[in-house]
Amino acid sequence: MPSTAEAGRFHVTVVAEGRELLHGWWGSEAVARRKFSAWVGEHGARPGARVTLADEETGSVLTEWPDRQ
Repeated sequence: MPSTAEAGRFHVTVVAEGRELLHGWWGSEAVARRKFSAWVGEHGARPGARVTLADEETGSVLTEWPDRQ
């Protein structure tokens, strides 16, 4: 996996049926949040879909879809 400096700080992943389908890194949180929203729209209907936006620098999850209850 590339370093945060090479790939970007913000990491978005799409998992469905236990498999990672897509992932990407962006240096801008605003751009990563737009990609997160787009991927929820494109892949949210897949069985078991989960989309996650994480800040790789801090190790924190910024948002997930669907929300964990």
